[in-house]
Parts: sequence; structure tokens; C-alpha cells
Amino acid sequence: MPEKKQDTIGANWTSWVALSTAALAVAAALTTLYMGKFSSRTVLSQMQESDQWAYYQAKSIKGHAYELQREKLELELTMYKAKGALPSEVKNAYDKTIGAYVETVKRYDAERKEIKEKAEALSKVKEDSQLRAGKFAYGLILLQIAIMLSSIASITKKPLLWYFGLGLGVVGVFFFIDGFYIFY
Repeated sequence: MPEKKQDTIGANWTSWVALSTAALAVAAALTTLYMGKFSSRTVLSQMQESDQWAYYQAKSIKGHAYELQREKLELELTMYKAKGALPSEVKNAYDKTIGAYVETVKRYDAERKEIKEKAEALSKVKEDSQLRAGKFAYGLILLQIAIMLSSIASITKKPLLWYFGLGLGVVGVFFFIDGFYIFY
């Protein structure tokens, strides 16, 4: 008779180990999902940020080319004025072109400022996603170790391994929650 009672307790314990292991597996699956989500967001944000900086650089190069051309035209205009033989329609054409170049450079400067703001915003999204993905990764590692320890505890019938696994599982769930709220 005492053996039946011990078997019932052992079966009850094994049931708790199985249920807790299943709960840990669900937590690990959710953690994997969110780790992947934020890892993908990190990579996507990095690519978009790089694109914005390349666009910024292109605008800088174009603006610089217009600036150089404006300076060249101003030097030519000064040279022609010094010679004194500059018809008014030619001077007006120079002034009009120089003015257009000045406006184009101003427009490129304004566009570069907007592009820089977008790139910096994407950098913040990337850094936030990277931080969150890291939290989920720590949670996933701990949850996987907890699942492994619970499985070994079930096979070896050693409750201490199960308790240790549950403790690691709790810490893993903490990191899972921390991935959302970033309080650590």
C-alpha cells in the first residue's frame, strides 16, 4: 500500500514537471517570435538608415557641385566686369544663373536637413529594436535551459533540477517581459 501512495506522488510530480515544461516551451516560443520580430526590425532599420545616409551624401555632392559652379560663374563675371566689356543681357544671364544656383544649394541644404532627421530617427528605431531583441535573446536562452533541466529532472526524477529549471524559467520570463518594457 505505501508503494501506491509513493507512485501517486511520483506521478503527480511528473505531471507538474510536464505542465511546467509545456508552459516554459510556450514562453520560449513567444520569446522566439518577438526576438525574430525585433531582430528583423533592427536589420530593416539599419538598411533604411544606410539608404538615408547615402541619399544625404548624394544631396551633399550635388549641392557642392552647384556651389562650385556658382563660384566659377562669379569669378567669370568678376573677370568680365574688370575688362569692362560685358553686355547687360550677358550680365543678367550670369546673375540669373548664379541666383538659381544659390536657390538650388539652399534647397539641397534644406533637403539634407530632413534626410538627416529621418536617418537619425531610423537609428533610434534600430538601437531600440536591437536592445529589445537582445532582451528576448537572453530570455530565450534561459527558457531553453529551463526546459532542458525540467526534461532531465523528469527523466532522472530529481526535483532539485526541476526547481533550478523553474528558477531559470522565471528569470527567462523576466527578460521576456523586459523586452517589452525595458526596465532593466
